[in-house]
Amino acid sequence: ETPSRWLTVWLNTVRAAGAGWGGRAALALYLLPVVVAAAAIMQLLPAGPLGFAATGRGIVTLTEFLVIAIGGGGLIAGIATVLAALRPGARIVGVEPEGSPTLRESLKAGHVVSLPAVTTKVATMACGRSDSLVFDVIRRTVSEVVLVRDEDLERAARWLWFEMGIAADLSGAASVAALMTG
Repeated sequence: ETPSRWLTVWLNTVRAAGAGWGGRAALALYLLPVVVAAAAIMQLLPAGPLGFAATGRGIVTLTEFLVIAIGGGGLIAGIATVLAALRPGARIVGVEPEGSPTLRESLKAGHVVSLPAVTTKVATMACGRSDSLVFDVIRRTVSEVVLVRDEDLERAARWLWFEMGIAADLSGAASVAALMTG
């Protein structure tokens, strides 16, 4: 695979989503670095049915299943854009802290909402409102958004350190926290 292939995937995905170069060009430009990074990650991940990798900021994958931490939504939107183009039918699950369920509440309402309060202590996952363009991508590409408690994030980060030797901040442990709590 070449960088030009990934750029072609990105451009075709943007065009298919109706972003074009008109009013949605901001989304295309916003997601470009995330899409390029996601494409690079996708090349590094094992492809076997039992493939397992922990990479990037809170990404855990089992071939056709991704669990991704959500802050404002840009990372998951970029990865979902690439995955939808390269592995149609893959299941993508987002993880938000209970104290900042921005995208979960927005998906439930069918439009972007502003949270009345953000109570999570995880600064990198604390977002009171997501961007409407990012929300549109997530609504089309993410299977579901689950919530975890701050305590679950702490427990997952400790487990990663003591059992796996991986130093992860709380957002980096979000995928593991979601898997540990079911």
